Amino acid sequence: MKRVVFDEEHESLRESARQFIERELAPNAEKWEADRLVDRSAFLAAGKYGLIGFNMPEEYGGGGSDDFRFNAVIAEELARYGGPAPSLSLQNDVVGPYFKHLANEEQLQRWMPGIASGDLILAVAMTEPGAGSDLAGIKTSAVRDGDDWIVNGSKTFISSGLNSDLVVVVCRTDPDAGHRGFTLLVVERDMPGFTRGRKLDKMGLHAQDTAELHFEDVRVPAANVLGKEGRGFYHLMENLPSERLSIAISALAGARETWRQTLQYAKDRKAFGQSIGSFQHNRFLLAEMDTELDIGEQYIDRCLQAVVDDELTAVEAAKAKWWCTETAKKVIDGCVQLHGGYGYMMEYRVARDYVDTRIQTIFGGTTEIMKDIIGRDLGL
Repeated sequence: MKRVVFDEEHESLRESARQFIERELAPNAEKWEADRLVDRSAFLAAGKYGLIGFNMPEEYGGGGSDDFRFNAVIAEELARYGGPAPSLSLQNDVVGPYFKHLANEEQLQRWMPGIASGDLILAVAMTEPGAGSDLAGIKTSAVRDGDDWIVNGSKTFISSGLNSDLVVVVCRTDPDAGHRGFTLLVVERDMPGFTRGRKLDKMGLHAQDTAELHFEDVRVPAANVLGKEGRGFYHLMENLPSERLSIAISALAGARETWRQTLQYAKDRKAFGQSIGSFQHNRFLLAEMDTELDIGEQYIDRCLQAVVDDELTAVEAAKAKWWCTETAKKVIDGCVQLHGGYGYMMEYRVARDYVDTRIQTIFGGTTEIMKDIIGRDLGL
């Protein structure tokens, strides 16, 4: 089904994204996969192609766009590529908006030019060893000491944990204030007491930078408070809908490419004297996948228009996140089955997609949390 949500400007950026992938990512994919880490230079290259900072204020070196459809184009193209890549969705869709909407004038002047160019890599540190979906269980603390905050605690599963220059750390600043007791503090690279633990050995996404972070009496100046003191929890909630929509977009676009390659495989692979796609069961399976992907794309496009119109709700984003990620998981699992034994070989993209996509129903809020958000909205 034809998609009508994008116009010529979006398609122009899509072409830039494809050139970036072809020229900057694909030639380095094998090395980054072996190193299990995408080099920092990829962020700078993305900045030169206009794939970072396009949604940041013009006066600080950004593109000045508030159109989330540009974010979607980049997320889709990176998902279709499927190889090692810089975490542009994290930079553009997840962490960048915290700085854009919450930073004061001094902070904007200090950080925004580097964020917009890709010189400063961003991360957000929410999850802890004992607090994942339950953000209220965060124990990392920050205690005021004159003009500074003293931060202690540990975070885990932090994307861009090793490469990051600015880490938005969710800290408990008032243990007796409940949801009003959290503040966002920006911890900068090489601050004394800030250390990075091991790069986590994940089931998939091996080249993605995911690490543990540790804070031991880290002295963070009060000038690094992002947003309002005591409003950290609410600041996080404000940005979660766009983060979850971004995950849904990537999941569906990646699954569509896996399906496309599987369709071609089903046409080419012969068994019992005919292509495996010609068997009724396989033909029906591929037809079901195509239909489900089409339906998902239409909901995604409606959500994108809602973002443009400033109407997207947390519930609508939760619906997109859980349904699209679960659909992607289901589709890719079916694609592995259609490949037979070859689907279990890592030399085939479908095998890599199978392990890479599994995290999408977990990060950004699990499927169960998404359904709980929707159910509560129903008055249940």
